[in-house]
Amino acid sequence: MRWLQKVIELPPLSRGCHLPELAEFEVGMANLFVQHTSCSLTINENASPDVPLDLADSLDRIAPEGNKIKYRHDDEGDDDMPAHSSLMGASLTVPVQHGRLALGIWQGVNYGGPRRLVVTVQGQRRADGRKYSGYR
Repeated sequence: MRWLQKVIELPPLSRGCHLPELAEFEVGMANLFVQHTSCSLTINENASPDVPLDLADSLDRIAPEGNKIKYRHDDEGDDDMPAHSSLMGASLTVPVQHGRLALGIWQGVNYGGPRRLVVTVQGQRRADGRKYSGYR
């Protein structure tokens, strides 16, 4: 059994695997935690570019940005309150299988960036000590 913890800095809207060490794991669990209150992590469909737009439209109806509504907490500006992650959460736990996150065929972990994540993985390494190739 092995534990791995790493802080990764994600640039804005970068896709792909930012944790190549994941390729060592046969099976396990990965916890992703974003260290920002102005961000959340979600698992959504990752194929259609309309999904993040629809999600943004829905969130804007719940907590609009700018001067559309006056929030009590606006220390850092008009976008301060609606950006907080309490609606969707600041962490995800995702199974690891054969060196990658075990997401469905259309799923992806979505975020805006730039952000800092703490990734903690617990799992079993491959018995032969090799790494899986083709991780994403």
